[in-house]
Amino acid sequence: MSNEEIANYTELADQRIIEIFKHVKIEMPDAERLFSHVLNAQHIWAYRISAQKPTYGVWDIHPKKNFERLSSENFKLIREALIHFPLDQRILYSNSRGDQYENSIDEILFHLFNHSTYHRGQVVTLLKKAGFTPPVTDYIMLKRDHLL
Repeated sequence: MSNEEIANYTELADQRIIEIFKHVKIEMPDAERLFSHVLNAQHIWAYRISAQKPTYGVWDIHPKKNFERLSSENFKLIREALIHFPLDQRILYSNSRGDQYENSIDEILFHLFNHSTYHRGQVVTLLKKAGFTPPVTDYIMLKRDHLL
């Protein structure tokens, strides 16, 4: 499976969560904080790949009305990285504490996609606890439905 398909899956799964947030009338600060974190991490890694300084911090909280725009911006950068950079290219970056590390773009993308899935699962749990029927975000089910 290609990174392009994993990016498509991650974006589609995120969009399904964003659709719930668009219609939620109650406050869900824990779910909004976690999904903001997902969007921030995608943003930070995409910016690191392109050697730019990220705009958002790891735990910045965004209004849910901005989730769709932020996601769109993130995936535009991720797709540009897939087009313009070799996956084995190594990136030197600093974490939020200023510690320096180096990883390949392929490793970074794997982390970005896996991290998104992990926290999306936590958000779904919070949505269930709040009484919402969570959307289908399982890769294989989206694939079977020919959405990927």
